[in-house]
Order: sequence, then C-alpha cells, then structure tokens
Amino acid sequence: MIETRGLVPAIEAADAMTKASEVRLIGRQFVGGGYVTVMVRGETGAVNAAVRAGADACERVGDGLAAAHIIARPHSEVEHILPLYPQGELLSDEVAAQ
Repeated sequence: MIETRGLVPAIEAADAMTKASEVRLIGRQFVGGGYVTVMVRGETGAVNAAVRAGADACERVGDGLAAAHIIARPHSEVEHILPLYPQGELLSDEVAAQ
C-alpha cells in the first residue's frame, strides 16, 4: 500500500504500480486531510516491485509520498479488513456460491 498527500500522486502511484508488475489494484481510500491510500494485491515479489515503482512515481510528482508499506502474508485477523478485489467485483467462484 502507498499513502499519498493528494489525489494526483495517488493516481500516478496506482498507474505506476499496475504497469510495473502483475498486481491487482484493489482499492483506494480517502483517509482525510488530503491523504489517499492506494492498495494492491499479488505475489510478494510483484507487490514489492509495484510498491517501489509507485513510491518512485509518487515522489516525481512532488512531495506526494507519505508512506509505502508491504504486508506479506497478512495475519488472518488483519485479512478481513483488507479488500481481496476491487469494490463491487466478485470472483467467479464467489458469484457461483451466492
């Protein structure tokens, strides 16, 4: 995940992250005070590369990078607060189960 100061750096970071490696953009959160968090999922190596690329892109926009962090294999207690896929999108197995 990357936290930015402003929407423009967040969009720049999201674009760079999804272009840098095979990750899935799972959401963005407006935190308040102009901060935006952008989250991706994927294999650990791909997420590492994506977050590095996103942080670099965000810094090129100006003073937009507030934080960058990777949670490899989140604990099950944390997992339920992290989106699995973009809001409103269900995986085909989950659609069939409903």
